[in-house]
Formats: sequence, C-alpha cells, structure tokens
Amino acid sequence: MNPHIGSDFDDFLAEEGLSEEVEAAAMKKVIACLIAQNMTEAHITKAEMARRMNTSRAQLDRLLNPNCHSVTLTTLVKAAAAVGKKISISLEDGGSSLAI
Repeated sequence: MNPHIGSDFDDFLAEEGLSEEVEAAAMKKVIACLIAQNMTEAHITKAEMARRMNTSRAQLDRLLNPNCHSVTLTTLVKAAAAVGKKISISLEDGGSSLAI
C-alpha cells in the first residue's frame, strides 16, 4: 500500500524533509525572473547592471541564474536598488506576520 496516496505534494515534500529547500529554490527562481524582467523593461544591459551594483558580470550571472541558489541578501538588495526597487521580506505563520 502506498503511504502517499491521498496526500498532496506539500505533504510529500514535508514527509521527505524537502519543503524548505524546494520553497527556497522557487523563491530564488521568482526573484531571478523579476530582476531580469525589470532589467529588460528599463533597458538595462548586464554590463550596466553589474556597474550599478558595483559587482562583476559573473556575480550578476549567478544572481540571474534561477538554478544558482546561493545568493546573499546584500546582493538581492543591490540588484533591487539597481532597477529602482526594494526588497521586502516577511516571516509568517498561521496567525501573525513580521515584515521588514
């Protein structure tokens, strides 16, 4: 008998201990896409974006790569500022939240 029959994908990920890892990967992919989209809309090249962030093209490529998961909060804040945006982070549970 399959123990996963009747459960949803979130339950499966939790049972396998993968929920946080999958959620973090999904968030990174969304952030990379949003930064790239904002760059396109503002007609900002990668070279110009790297200059605005005071970083290298290689670092920018890691940020924009949806499969590269090790990006610092500082890098995300710099990237957002370079396209005229701000990063907002929140911690949430069932009844309350903390947003910064």
